[in-house]
Amino acid sequence: MKSTTLLFRLLLLVPLTLFTGTQFLHGASSSSQTSTDVAGTWSGTFQSRQPHFSPFTITVVISPDASGNLVGASSVSSDCLKDGVLQVTVKGSNVILAGGDTEGDHITFTGTIDKTGTLLNLRYVLNSSASARCESDDGTGTMGKR
Repeated sequence: MKSTTLLFRLLLLVPLTLFTGTQFLHGASSSSQTSTDVAGTWSGTFQSRQPHFSPFTITVVISPDASGNLVGASSVSSDCLKDGVLQVTVKGSNVILAGGDTEGDHITFTGTIDKTGTLLNLRYVLNSSASARCESDDGTGTMGKR
């Protein structure tokens, strides 16, 4: 269990550090200084690289929290992940959504927003709790702004 938790933390921190630099680790927030407005409702479908995992759909409502940081309330249709909260970071056209659900399942989406500001092209890494059917998964998909 501890190795799964450590693996998740590394898989979450490495892309975030590469994407936002070390400022993320020191508490500087780049999510409130976005060059692209991602606030609103986004929805899409994601397909695992593993053929035996079913695609899942997700809807994320992104808005600033009380501190001005972007957060997304997610509604998910998946065997591997439940509804949860995602921290949202935008730097130029690059986007990261990372977080999880109350059952200890965690997901990180990384990718780009198109020039129109209405389509996110994303890759994901999912780390579910040890008891879940799909403890580890990754794949791709898109989310469109409604």
